[in-house]
This record gives sequence, structure tokens and C-alpha cells, in this order.
Amino acid sequence: MRKLYYALTLFFLLLAGGVSVCFAQKSISPTYVDAKGVFRWTKGKAPVYLWGVNYTLPFAYGYRSVKALNLKHEEEIDKDVYHLARMGVEAFRVHVWDTEISDSLGNLKENEHLRLFDYLLYKLKQRGIRIIITPIAFWGNGYPERDERTGSFSDKYGKGGALVNEDAFKAQERYLQQFFKHVNPYTKLTYTADDNVIATEINNEPHPSGPKARATEYINRMKAAINSTGWSKPVFYNISESPYYAYAVAKSNVNGFSFQWYPTGLVAGHEQKGNMLPNVDRYTFPYDTIPEFKNKARMVYEFDAADVLQSYLYPAVARSFKQAGFQWVTQFAYDPLATAYANTEYQTHFLNLAYTPAKAISFLIASRVFHLLPAGKKYGTYPQDSVFDAYHVSYKQAMSEMNTVNEFYYSGSTNTQPVDNKRLAHVAGVGSSALVKYQGYGAYFLDKLENGIWRLEVMPDAITIRDPFARPSPSREAVYIAWNTQSMQLALTDLGNDFKVNGINAGNTFTAIASQGKFNIAPGTYLLVKVGNSSSRWTGLKSINNLNLNEFVAPKPRTLSPQVSHTPLTEVSTAKSITVKIKVVNIDSTDKVTLSVNSGFSGPSQIAMTRVTPYDYTAEIPANTMATGILNYRVVVQRGISEYFTFPGNHSGNPYQWDNVNTDYWQTFIATPKGNLSLFDATADREMVNPYFPEYTRTGGAQFVSGPNTGKLVFRVATQAIRNGQLMGMQLYVRNKLKGRTGELASFTKIMVRARATTIQPTKLRIGITATDASTYAAFADLSSEFKTLEIPLTALKPDSSLLLPRPYPGFLPLWFKVGSFAGFALQNADKLEITAGHMLDAARYGQPFGVEVESVWLAY
Repeated sequence: MRKLYYALTLFFLLLAGGVSVCFAQKSISPTYVDAKGVFRWTKGKAPVYLWGVNYTLPFAYGYRSVKALNLKHEEEIDKDVYHLARMGVEAFRVHVWDTEISDSLGNLKENEHLRLFDYLLYKLKQRGIRIIITPIAFWGNGYPERDERTGSFSDKYGKGGALVNEDAFKAQERYLQQFFKHVNPYTKLTYTADDNVIATEINNEPHPSGPKARATEYINRMKAAINSTGWSKPVFYNISESPYYAYAVAKSNVNGFSFQWYPTGLVAGHEQKGNMLPNVDRYTFPYDTIPEFKNKARMVYEFDAADVLQSYLYPAVARSFKQAGFQWVTQFAYDPLATAYANTEYQTHFLNLAYTPAKAISFLIASRVFHLLPAGKKYGTYPQDSVFDAYHVSYKQAMSEMNTVNEFYYSGSTNTQPVDNKRLAHVAGVGSSALVKYQGYGAYFLDKLENGIWRLEVMPDAITIRDPFARPSPSREAVYIAWNTQSMQLALTDLGNDFKVNGINAGNTFTAIASQGKFNIAPGTYLLVKVGNSSSRWTGLKSINNLNLNEFVAPKPRTLSPQVSHTPLTEVSTAKSITVKIKVVNIDSTDKVTLSVNSGFSGPSQIAMTRVTPYDYTAEIPANTMATGILNYRVVVQRGISEYFTFPGNHSGNPYQWDNVNTDYWQTFIATPKGNLSLFDATADREMVNPYFPEYTRTGGAQFVSGPNTGKLVFRVATQAIRNGQLMGMQLYVRNKLKGRTGELASFTKIMVRARATTIQPTKLRIGITATDASTYAAFADLSSEFKTLEIPLTALKPDSSLLLPRPYPGFLPLWFKVGSFAGFALQNADKLEITAGHMLDAARYGQPFGVEVESVWLAY
């Protein structure tokens, strides 16, 4: 009783002195991991399944780039978080740049980066987006610029030292304790007390060294430091980044393990083309034999189909993750709206609702896949699993779609009929469908509010004018945003053919009445009301699915000059007309667009281009002008009498004046009758090849070197000591090379190869052709140490496997893929060329030098 009296006396004395007193209360965790390793919600016990993104604006380059544009960080966060919610994002993860919010001793810095991170978490919480925090990144803050010296513990010890040095351990323990005790000034909660923060991953991509027991000790100590703050939520740790230490990680007392997936490699420097669905067909684990690996939850902290612009992969990725038992998946990384025009934040990644609308809709579909698909269910091997449950992914159509009773989403134009028009509640897409006819290039969303009343949101058009995965720069616009009024026609049963269209976002005063479901529309948010219905209950700032009714966010065009997007055919057949198709932005219908053509001995000819849509123009080059050789052409945009813009290059000035020095042209090769068709030329194709060599050394690898002919390179793969089963080679997308000569493809009878072995021992070279359905057909040719031209009849190609290139990461994932059934080889379906070596070697060759050099591969009659 006396102890209680003294305690109460002290308490009231502290209050009287103005001292703030608080009691640490251990809140009930919103999630837990059960005895079988299932990540569950505490309330209701249902499994957690959340799909989302990483997003980095409060830190590093994301922070600096927004500041350089003189924009307000909070406003940009607001815009991006709205778009995330619009895309169906329900999960957020980021590796916090501890280097920007800590000192060398691990003390937390209450600075602008931390405040913006807190603001971001607050805005995510308002949208119902759940959070997993990775508090330690180890990274410097420079990329793509130079790192700054911040004086943090990561700056002092680096990733390697942070995982072995005792002083670094203590600094991280101190940092974690202060980090999880820190009170977010916007939510008034610590991350420990905030139920919207549902778990943590201790650090990002650790690379331990030294004794394995020390690695286990590190993990347990960091987890103990986190738990000491009252944290009772699940704690995850990366097991996939350093497979050698997998046993040490598995023996720790964390609740789950984190993984990543980059199925199309990273940083190609250009857009990856070709069918990549085999690369995402399944996710496998090498850790199933570790007893401690079992009964632990699994999350994916990062993934992306990097360097791919097409929109057919995300749902297949989500399906593979659901089959593999993952419960949290976050893509790396969502591009801030402020800088997405140039894709400068992470060159190899590109996802933004405004600038990659088709990918954004595909991402929305993937979110639904991850939620609704049964866990662990298998759907066969590609292409059998291209249709699964209510979902469809198509490489040939360059799209993905979801079709259920209540939802119909598509990332490209589709002819699919909705399951039940009468019961639909949500429609989203790019292009046209049975429900929406629209020629624009932006995403749109239709959400049913009640019978006869829908909310429509239309994004501006996004036109890709440069390869977004090439070397980035803030001055290099990769995607152009255009605001245009275009025709839209809806066929929604409950809305009918006649309905009112009223703009409801700020500044949008548009009103119209649709006729036969057709009306003109500009970017914005609208209320669609069937004639005779009242919409009075939907006025004001009503919220639906964490979105305000009148919200709208979209970027404005950045440049005023015309821009032309065009990819020329590699080569074409002779004596046949060619249709040239281009996209032109920032012009109007009064501007004159001309195709200027140079071919053979005839002088330049000018062909007026026809406007098909507000952006699409075409012109036909007559067959009688198609002499063999090089076809040079360019596009001239004329405004008024004297303003000219010439492409490629966007050169100003009259191109027809005698002193105009612009010599930029698009070029297409015009083949001779029955001429060969190049599939691979080492000199011309060196930038687009996906090489494969398992382990580069100072004396072994894949490279382009000089060949025996002046000015001609050869592709060389070689090693000083070949190992059992060590294959090497390359893959190249070739479908673009065939497009201009499709009428001749059935007449080619053989593949020609000019190549040699780098040693005197005879060597086999494997040549494979992979079709658009991912089936591969291959044959072998015998090489000597001298360059020779070898002939492979197309009839010699037999069903085979193909390499998954670029090599999926992590490296424990499958390297080879084989379709479940083969439809038969047809050159018209060719998609990729594959060249490999190292097959069928005698045991005596192991440990000996080995290699091949390939100069060219072509088709011949």
C-alpha cells in the first residue's frame, strides 16, 4: 500500500510540474503468422493477400527531382497516392533511406525526409493502403546521380560492414528502437501502434559475410531491438538475396521471409520485345529442404517485368505468385507523376497511371488476380495457362483482361463479351471493347453508383515518342501527354442510350446529352445520369472505394512543338507498296503532314499523309517506286506558310531549301527478288542481343569482337575452362525483321550460319527459332576452328526447349522453358532467334578452353 502511495504521489507531482507522462501500451497486432506459416488478419483470421508498389518520393532522387522542378512534395504525394488507389493498389513498401535520417551512431534525425515519409504514410492510411516498412536500406542516396556523404551508419560501415561489425550492430539497434518509437506527427501514432502498418522487413537485400552464426545473431538482435519498442507484428527477413546464407536466415526467429523477382532481367538499356510470358510462368524455391524454412510466411518485397512496355505480364506474374504461396507483393517502383514523362527515377522500371496507362490497367487486373485466384491452384504450362479463371493474357494482342459478373477490365482493345452487362459495377480499360468505343490512348474508369448513374474518369492520351528504357535525362521526354476531346460510345445496359454527361472535377463545366450512347469527351471526371434519374444524392465530396467522387489528377503536355513516333521496317520485299504509319502529337487538323521519300534513281517524292485519328497518320509508297537498295524517308510537319518540323530529329526550318543541312532519314532495306533475309548480324544487332554466360571472369564471357572481315563484328562466347553442363549463347528478338517480307516467308527453305569454334576441337552450335506461342524448334551445326558458312534445312528443326532470357533473377529460378504441346514449326510465327553452345561435350573436354564466334545468321531460299 505504501508503494502505491509513493507511486501516486510521484505521478501527481510530475503532472503538477508540467511533465508529460505516457504509458507504453502493447496494442493488439492487426496481423500475425500462424503455426503453419500463414500470414493472417487478427480480426476474422482470414489470410492476408495484398498487392501494391514501392514508391520513393520522400527520399533520395525522388525527393531531389521534385525539388528541382520547384514542386511541392506534399502535393505530388497527394497526386500519386490518388492514382495508386485508382489502380487498385492496397499495399505499400519501401526501403527507407536510413542514410538520410540517421547519424553514424544510429540516432534518428527528425528531418524533412522523415516528415515526408510520415506524410506519405498518413495519406496511404486515408486511402486504406496497408504498409510494410523496411527501415534499413544500406544504400547511398545518389542513384542515378552520385551518392552524398551523409554521415550515417550506412555511410560509415556500408552494407558489408553493417552485417558483421559490432559497432554497426549497436548503431542499427539504436536506430531501430528510435525509429519504431518515433511518433508520426500526422497520424499521432508510432509505427508500432499504427494498425495500418502491418509488418516490417528488417533490411533491404542484405549481403552477409563471415560466419553463418554471426548472420543469424544479427537478425535476432535486430528483431529484438524492434520488439523492444512494443512491436508484436510479423517481422520478415530476406532469404533470396544471398542463397549461401539461407540456412542461417532460416534459423533466425523471424516470422517470414522476403523474396524478389525480376523475370526479364534488369537495365537492358532498351525496350525488351518478344513473348516474355514463359519468363513468368512459375516461381520456384530452392529452400524447401530446409526444415526451418517451412511454416514461415512469404512476401515479395520487389518485382517487375523490367524493360517491358507491353501490358500482358502483370496478371500472369500475380498468378505465379499466388501459386507459390506469397501473400504480399509490391512492385518496384511506381514512378512519381512529376518525373514519369522521362522515366528518370529508375530507368529499367516504368509504371505510372498517366504515362503507362495500359500497364496500369494490367496492374489493376493483377491486383484482382492476387485477391481472387485460389491459392496454390495450377493452370498448366504456357500457353495452356494464358486463360485462367476469369483472366486472359495475350502476347499477340499485347493485352490482358478480367471478365467477371461485376468487373470488366482490359489493357488493350478486345472483342470479348462481358459476362453480364446488367450486373456490371466496374469497367476500366484502354482502347475499345463491346462496352466502350474510344480511340484515345489514355485509361478510363467507369464505376456504377446506382442503377442509371455511373462515375466516368478519363485520363489524357499518352503517346510513347522515345524508348523509355534508354538512357534517361530530365530533358528527354519519353511519353507525350495530349489533351484532346474525342468521341466515346457506351453500351451499358442500365445506363441506356440517352444519358446526361456532367463534368464534376474542379474547373470542369462540360455538359452534354448522349445520343445512342455516343458523346464527345475530354480528360476529366464525369457523372453519367440516365435521362429521368436524379443525381442529387451524389453531389458534394462523397467517397467511393477510398476515392472522392470529383477527384481527378492528370499531367499537362510538357512541350508545344510537334512530336513524331515511328519505327521503320527493317527490310521489305521489292516491287510491293509499303504503308508507312506514324503517330504525331501536338498538331491540329489544319497542319500539313507529308512523307518525303528518296529511293533509287528517282528524285524525292512528296506524299500527303492521311489523318486516321487525331494522332495516327498513314501514307502508301507505290510499288513502282520501290527499287532495290536503301529506302530513305522522312516526315515533314508544316504549320501555316513558313513553319516546318522535320523528323526524325525534330529539325526546325524548311527542309526543301537549298541550304538546309539536315540529313536525318529513316531507312528501310529493299531486298532483291529471292534475296536472303538477315536474322542476326553481329555488327548491326549488338545493342539488342540478350547474351547468356553463366559466370563472367577475366578470361571468359560474352562479347562482340572484330571478325575476319574489315568492319564486321562477331559475337563471341568463350571460357578458359568449360564445366559439365555449362551452356552459353544468346537470344534476339527477330519478329520485327520479318514484318516487311511476310509474303516471302513460306518460300525460305534453310537457315545459313557463318560461325567458327575458338578451339581446334569440333564443336556443335545449336540454332533455335522460338515462335510467338513460345514453342521452340532447334537443330545443330558442326563448327571447325575456321569461319565457314553452314546450312541448316528448316525441316531439320525439331521441338526443343528455349532459354529464358534475359536471365530471370534470382538466379535459382528456371533457366529453360518448354511448352506443353507443339503446334508445328511455321516461319511466319517466328519471334526469337536463339544460339547456344556447350551441348553434348565429351567428359574429356571439361576443364578445357571452349568457345564459339558467330558473325551472322540468315534465311535463304
